[in-house]
Amino acid sequence: MHFSIHYVTEYRYAAPVSDNLNALRVRPATTAHQRCDEFHVRVDPETRLGRHSDYFGTEVIEFGISRPHSELTIDVRARVVTSEPPEPPDPDWDALSSPAYLEAAGEYLLASIPLPPLGSLDEFESIVQASSPLQSALALCEAIPTRFAYRRGITYVGSTVADLLDIGAGVCQDFVHLALILLRRSGIASRYVSGYLFAAASDGSDDSVEVDTHAWLEVLLPGGGGRGEPIWVGLDPTNRTATGERYVKIGHGRHYDDVPPIKGVYRGGRAQLSARVLMTRLDPQTTARA
Repeated sequence: MHFSIHYVTEYRYAAPVSDNLNALRVRPATTAHQRCDEFHVRVDPETRLGRHSDYFGTEVIEFGISRPHSELTIDVRARVVTSEPPEPPDPDWDALSSPAYLEAAGEYLLASIPLPPLGSLDEFESIVQASSPLQSALALCEAIPTRFAYRRGITYVGSTVADLLDIGAGVCQDFVHLALILLRRSGIASRYVSGYLFAAASDGSDDSVEVDTHAWLEVLLPGGGGRGEPIWVGLDPTNRTATGERYVKIGHGRHYDDVPPIKGVYRGGRAQLSARVLMTRLDPQTTARA
């Protein structure tokens, strides 16, 4: 599928601010099943933009505005082509102990997310002990949205898995963090993914939709690559599905804090924030090439 993406974030400050430093992670990634053909960023007030890739490979755009200003607008436009990934491999549990798998897994096997109280995850233990790593991950993506309600406004970016368990509801970020804890405890390397989901009606009646930043996960499965190497497979525990051509990936990391869309500091008073993302389907017949 071929998408245009228009992302706009606006800050209005109660009084002029200065020394406004920001880091953006908004450029769609280029992967085996996704290609970013165009990408433009405009900042008002105008300033010089710096670019680099972070440790996890996500492009970071940095800028600073030292002079006083009362508003800040970040306007991002991109054109992206996506395609459906192949069917994931379904190896047995013994494959997770191979040297090739452990080398590729790296820090994505480590417990980098704060753990909830001891015993609070016992209800999920049998789910992540299915017949294979893939079946365990798929079962978990069914179990989490069954156990927890999707409800906006009751958790925030700093919420923990313990908060999700206490409240009984949350959003995509919370569901992914819970899944990552359980998968890594079972020896399945997994990582947090940030991006967009084109959530229009499947009958094609909507070509443009406003979307929010979405979170899903990728699990590392042995033996799916062209030379038998492990491959990353996307799964969405919010929507009970494997990811496909409607998903546009921005980046990945161990958890949310590794891939926030925007992060910054400034000198001054309070700010009012508005943000919107418009995805438009341009040509559903266009597919990405690796």
